[in-house]
Amino acid sequence: MSASDATFQDLKRIIQACDRAITAEDFDTLMTYYADDATLVVKPGMHATGREQIRRAFVAIAEYFKHTMVVTQGEMKVIESGDTALVLMQTMLHTKGEDGEPVITERRATYVFRQAPAGNWLCAIDNSYGTDLIDAD
Repeated sequence: MSASDATFQDLKRIIQACDRAITAEDFDTLMTYYADDATLVVKPGMHATGREQIRRAFVAIAEYFKHTMVVTQGEMKVIESGDTALVLMQTMLHTKGEDGEPVITERRATYVFRQAPAGNWLCAIDNSYGTDLIDAD
């Protein structure tokens, strides 16, 4: 079932806020959008679970990209069922290479959001690699 327009807009706003927080390296704000038991796919074969591990992973990712990462989103599709939503999204990572030149990496991300009892949506699974994980093993 496709998502209602309200859910679509809520999730789009949340993902944009997360992108801004990642770019600004405001990881405290970023963690407010994750469920307590959330899982982040750091890279194929490596996951971080729980806000503390996810926060540390984002710090390491920022350091890996030498604090140059800017995240933007493109097309977005949402499939909603009750208090769960699957988000399929075109994600672009803008970084700088070793030579200082801009690098844009496009991914087809998959995110799973759960609606909390208060009505807000929290990310339960953050997989910026999407189905590319199938080929990564």
